[in-house]
Amino acid sequence: MTGQPASRHDALFAALRPRLFSIAYRMLGVRADAEDVVQDAWLRWHGSDREQVHSAEAWLVTTVTRLAIDRLRSSKADREAYVGWWLPEPLVELDDNTPERALELAGEVSVAFLWVLERLSPDERAAFLMRQVFESDYADIAQVLEKSEAACRQLVHRAQARIRQERPRFTVPGESHRALLATFMQAAASGDLAAMRGLMSDDVQLVSDGGGKVRSFMRILHGAGRVAGVFWSVEHQHPGRVAYRPALINGEPGLLRYVEGRLESAQSFIVDAGRIVAVFVMRNPDKLTGAPQMLDVSN
Repeated sequence: MTGQPASRHDALFAALRPRLFSIAYRMLGVRADAEDVVQDAWLRWHGSDREQVHSAEAWLVTTVTRLAIDRLRSSKADREAYVGWWLPEPLVELDDNTPERALELAGEVSVAFLWVLERLSPDERAAFLMRQVFESDYADIAQVLEKSEAACRQLVHRAQARIRQERPRFTVPGESHRALLATFMQAAASGDLAAMRGLMSDDVQLVSDGGGKVRSFMRILHGAGRVAGVFWSVEHQHPGRVAYRPALINGEPGLLRYVEGRLESAQSFIVDAGRIVAVFVMRNPDKLTGAPQMLDVSN
């Protein structure tokens, strides 16, 4: 008799795990941290009187959100001391039909969007995500954040204003995005500087994250000539030894770059009106462990 409830509760948690992970990842931007939060919630779930829980989903969402807020607050000093620009750890998939694809359907997780969320305080980030992405009512947000509903409305309002100011406002059909990147990939792999510049907007920007582990730009680069020159220089330094592979990065078309067969970076792009308007380059090896490390030449 004792095994049956445990089996039922385990199955319930397993069914909710993708949603819980997506909440934690949006809050933290790091896969390992998000998985740790979900695991901690699992342990608390097992230690609770689950038969007295009226709504398992509400209990688990509340627990995961609070744990993520606590972790985000505790990591604030580390992120402020981070060397260079901090970008989220990319979720890399080589096939559209994968479990991570469900994250895109559950709400936006693009690198560009998480880049903007990083400018919010932990409470603003939680309140905004719960309201706008997971459609929680203010009573639930207030319970999670242990604040009044009025205070939570203010948090959401401030977050919305900040995000409207900074977030990308363009959406591009996946096939158009993918086709443009395929053309860019060929130009970058061959070091065709003019072709790369032609695929970028005049005011394109590039953000690079090396985390102090590898070389990266300490400031944001602007302009088609400078950004195209960065891609050209990689091919120029390693002639014939640079290869690109298309991949889904946080649910959107992106590129993996390999130098001498080893993964060098994961690249996300914002596209508008047939041009690349922003590039986010993840080079920190600690944040690339979820991507294929060696080039598969069989494909």
